Amino acid sequence: MTTASDPAYPAHWEADVVLRDGGTARIRPITTEDAERLVSFYELVSDESKYYRFFAPYPRLSAKDVHRFTHHDYVDRVGLAATVGGEFIATVRYDRINAQGRPASAPADEAEVAFLVQDAHQGRGVASTLLEHIAAVARERGIRRFAAEVLPANNKMIKVFTDAGYQQKRSFEDGSVHLTLDLEPTAESLAVQRAREHRAEARSVQRLLAPGSVAVVGTGRVPGGVGRTVLRNLLGAGFTGRTYAVNRALGPEQRELDGVPAFPSVAAIGEPVDLAIVAVPAERVPEAVADCGEHGVQSLVVLAADYAESGPDGRERQRALVRQARSYGMRLIGPNAFGIINTAAGVRLNASLAPEPPAAGRIGLFTQSGAIGIALLSGLYRRGAGLSTFISSGNRADLSGNDFLQYWYEDPATDVVLLYLESIGNPRKFTRLARRTAAAKPVVVVKGARHSGTTPPGHAVPVTRVPDATVSALLRQAGVILVGTVTELVDAGLLLAGQPLPAGPRVAILGNSESLGLLTYDACLTEGLRPLKPLDLTTGATPADFRAALAAALADDACDAVVVTAIPWVGENGAMESGDGQVLADALREAAAAAPAKPVAVVHVEIGGLAEALSAAARTVNRGAPRTPGTSATPDHSPADPLLPGTGRAPADPVPPGANSAPGGPPWTKSSGGSAPSTPTGGKPDNDLPARGEAARIPAYPAAERAVRALAEAVRYARWRREAADPGKVGEYDDIDEPGAAALIDRLLGPAPDPRGTTLAAPDAEELIGRYGIPVRPTLPAPDPDRAVEAARRLGYPVALKTTAPHLRHRPDLGGVRLDLADERQLARAYAELTATLGKPEELGPVVQAMVPRGVDTVVRASIDSAVGAVLSFGLAGAASELLGDTAHRLIPATDRDAAELLRSIRTAPLLFGWRGSAPVDTAALEELLLRVSRLVDDHPEVVAVGLEPVIVAQHGLSVLGASVRLAPAPPRTDLGPRRLPSY
Repeated sequence: MTTASDPAYPAHWEADVVLRDGGTARIRPITTEDAERLVSFYELVSDESKYYRFFAPYPRLSAKDVHRFTHHDYVDRVGLAATVGGEFIATVRYDRINAQGRPASAPADEAEVAFLVQDAHQGRGVASTLLEHIAAVARERGIRRFAAEVLPANNKMIKVFTDAGYQQKRSFEDGSVHLTLDLEPTAESLAVQRAREHRAEARSVQRLLAPGSVAVVGTGRVPGGVGRTVLRNLLGAGFTGRTYAVNRALGPEQRELDGVPAFPSVAAIGEPVDLAIVAVPAERVPEAVADCGEHGVQSLVVLAADYAESGPDGRERQRALVRQARSYGMRLIGPNAFGIINTAAGVRLNASLAPEPPAAGRIGLFTQSGAIGIALLSGLYRRGAGLSTFISSGNRADLSGNDFLQYWYEDPATDVVLLYLESIGNPRKFTRLARRTAAAKPVVVVKGARHSGTTPPGHAVPVTRVPDATVSALLRQAGVILVGTVTELVDAGLLLAGQPLPAGPRVAILGNSESLGLLTYDACLTEGLRPLKPLDLTTGATPADFRAALAAALADDACDAVVVTAIPWVGENGAMESGDGQVLADALREAAAAAPAKPVAVVHVEIGGLAEALSAAARTVNRGAPRTPGTSATPDHSPADPLLPGTGRAPADPVPPGANSAPGGPPWTKSSGGSAPSTPTGGKPDNDLPARGEAARIPAYPAAERAVRALAEAVRYARWRREAADPGKVGEYDDIDEPGAAALIDRLLGPAPDPRGTTLAAPDAEELIGRYGIPVRPTLPAPDPDRAVEAARRLGYPVALKTTAPHLRHRPDLGGVRLDLADERQLARAYAELTATLGKPEELGPVVQAMVPRGVDTVVRASIDSAVGAVLSFGLAGAASELLGDTAHRLIPATDRDAAELLRSIRTAPLLFGWRGSAPVDTAALEELLLRVSRLVDDHPEVVAVGLEPVIVAQHGLSVLGASVRLAPAPPRTDLGPRRLPSY
């Protein structure tokens, strides 16, 4: 029979999983080598659990039982075990059966399933997780249903089945409950799976950030060194739990280090340890991890370097570290980590190398770089911003940004999430989690290593073929505020953490410098905002003047946000006074406190202490309703939002100085007024949000461009939040022939499809997309002049003569296209010119196509990437998309809102809407085409690429002139499978 080293052993069924309490377990197939483990496991199971499993007293397993439960063919009989520390904590098995309930082989598609969970591990979600994995195995082996017999008193197991979300039948027969589960994933089963994933991963982070006890492994016996530094920082922050120092070289007489109990090992502590900070060299880390794991430590922070960032040997050390930690049920930050911080009053944890912990605040910060983490902590500290939590993950071999998004989504202490990322291990999952979190609180991301073309050292992640620009566009679609630098990350974070979201893009500007006001005005136009005429208070303005002007601006329904600009003012004696900043800060706070809640930002030049005063002493926010940071405080009116999606450009007709802005925008923008929902999607109810009158800070910036850029990001995010409340609908069309397309795909792929995929011939591609209501204009070959004339007669004049040579396709600038040929004479002359200039007919591959109405040339594409998922792309054909990269992207399945935004997201969108007096084209037809392509790819995962080029969009209707389709065996959907931790 099969062993773990046998080629038939299904190694791909092995998986590390996070359980309900945040600990980990490993799931793997049971082999013939597991006999002793199975017997030991069974001895630890209570008599009651054994009775529930076998319906009778069953104190021990016979040799025949052990043989049966450890010998499987992994097709008709399969057993899986959940292990911690190499020992079984639970098992599940299925046996294929026929309609009479007897053992069977394929094509029988039903199996009997049974579980057994050690009593000490019941309630951790082990059985639910095993059900997900054994169901995936069964589907792989052609089993479509599970049958289970459960005693009525076994409520826990009945609940495992009924809560799984699968379609099921339930009956009571012969004193037991008979359950039948349909194993086809449903929307409910997927929702259950993701909800469990969220709870488990959030809990694993909570255990890390709020430990009851911490041991610093590798604390030096003398001051200095990494371990002693972390211990000092723990004590300096006032950690509320128990703290221990561990050093294997401690003598029997040395019982304390820095006043903390010291021990030679974690085992010697004799009390539970929740978190271990491992500060020993890499070669000693395995010993330290084993010591921690064998004595119940829940989480690790590994500070040591010399792992994957050092090369192939280090990468293997990193993989071994992750395997070792997970085998004991522990989660891991690092290696090469800088540490973690939690400023909560009940925790006060500074388990990092940062000597000065940040003040308590509402920002959660995650960084994959220690150096960037230091810079961000320093920048936030200088500007008076506080943090709820800080994580510098280093090589992020285990816990990653995805886990912390799961935690911050529900964390009441965090209002804004800031992330510095150099790689995204699972973009599909990150996008899903970011969208959910962004609906409740802002998520601001700066991504490093965007253009290096390689994965940063130490980051072992899957490779994606999707360009960074596409990933960035998809993140923005998910509501992520994507910024370019760490400075912009801090700038945006300060505004979002301290101010409500603007209801629209209209900005009032006031200050005591006309020049600084005009710079701010220009910056607003550059960022696509709608600034009002700057109000110059003159250099003689006093703090009282600022207070009055700000109060008036905030009360004006014609503005949505205010930027205050300030330079040192002129005193009574005519001398310039910079003051200490406190007086002006008090005046601004007083005005803001008494006015409707609108965001305020300050741009200042050489006013001593102003930024510190604004950030240190907080104003009282007049909310009118409980505020969630990032929730628009929308007045009664609903202004149009003329911001160009995905661009930083100003509207076509900016409001000049001296004129008030008016609602409305150009037709290629989507107007979206109205209030944000009081309870964000996925967020918490209002009574869990920061209370009315909560302290908030007015952010100050040393340059107008920085303040306006942060404000513009807030405006774009607020608009996304409003629109996220109504995501739109996926296209439904009566003329789509989904079964016919599926049958055609099966025929084209054949019984043994090439795993690399195949590009369809033009007739096959046209037939397939035709099943989805997408006709392609016929094209006839013209290998010689006579055949060209014959083709033109069949199609009808006027016609176009085009080359199909790869180097000339879609390149009309090279002369490979002749249009509006009205008769045979013109066609013959064009054919002669074409072959004389560009080459022989056999080299050019000439074709003839009927002319279509004039319009705008566009291109529609869809592709599937295993990491990102299916992506729908749109742009104008030619240089705009190919040379300038002016292409927009959305995830599939796309909704009608996505399609409308897709057209408006490219910089050349005005060409579709009547630029410079030209007639607008039929954008409704274009949006429908996008939705049909989206449906095709979403309905048939075997369609891995679609290209429609060019698509000529006229005033009425459109014409698809060329189509290409690539088919391949359906790629695996990791987001639809059972929960598992990544293993790179």
